[in-house]
Amino acid sequence: MDLWNNRVWTPTLLDEIDKPFNNDNYLYEIKYDGIRAIIFVSPKEFQIRNRHNVDMTHLYPELKSIQKLVKKKTILDGEIVSMKDGYPSFSSLQTRSHLKDKTKILLESINNPVVFVAFDILYSDKNLIDLPLIKRKNILDKLENNDSLVKTKYTISNGIKLFKNIKKLNLEGIVAKEINSIYEINKRVKAWIKIKNFKIESFLIGGYEKKKGNRISIALGELKDNKLYYVGNVVMLENNPLYKSILKQPKRTTSPFENHKNNNTTYITPKYSILVSYMERTSNNHLRQPVIKNHD
Repeated sequence: MDLWNNRVWTPTLLDEIDKPFNNDNYLYEIKYDGIRAIIFVSPKEFQIRNRHNVDMTHLYPELKSIQKLVKKKTILDGEIVSMKDGYPSFSSLQTRSHLKDKTKILLESINNPVVFVAFDILYSDKNLIDLPLIKRKNILDKLENNDSLVKTKYTISNGIKLFKNIKKLNLEGIVAKEINSIYEINKRVKAWIKIKNFKIESFLIGGYEKKKGNRISIALGELKDNKLYYVGNVVMLENNPLYKSILKQPKRTTSPFENHKNNNTTYITPKYSILVSYMERTSNNHLRQPVIKNHD
């Protein structure tokens, strides 16, 4: 199979910063919480590959309707997104991506269809990656939308305003891209930047596991009705001011959590709290992508 012209099309990866900015040389778009994918599509062929070049076509049969929109060999870069109550739901998508039974996959494609949010076009009858981004966007804009394909909208120069709006909507973040940037296959580039909308909360430390390289994985909890409920683990490095204090705490014989017992965890009385940033809560109320900010 040509796909297209017998080369590996792994995507351009993004740099990351903490704060939004304004710059006339950048365009800004919403960052959707999904699975990055490259789609190869022509009137006769259709294939979905993830960022590691693994074929995922069988998992999302409903996306094949994108084929109706193209008349020539095309490569699209974007995000597979599962919507729930009008908002992207990564936990719903994660459940979908782990299915193996063909019947269940087919039922999910009907009852909970995903959508492909396209933000770049790499090929349209010819290789486009050396074109400036803004020209690729103009080519992408000529494609129509349907139930399976949505093209991202973007704004020029005003990233701060867009970020404020996505915070109000509780979306994942924004992406800033230099308008004249080329597409660099399988490279992490500073011309493309993600700025995530992290939540920040304080959690109690109820235990830890020792890890290699002077690290510990601390078990986090939150109080509800004077009971401590486990919400996940986060890695703490030795240079954190709380590191030694945690290791010196007397060990408990029982878990302080209502919903967590693990033989690998050393439990302690939840004396210390710590600020943690995270993307969202999963369906079982665990923190996704937690990172320590500082300590109280």
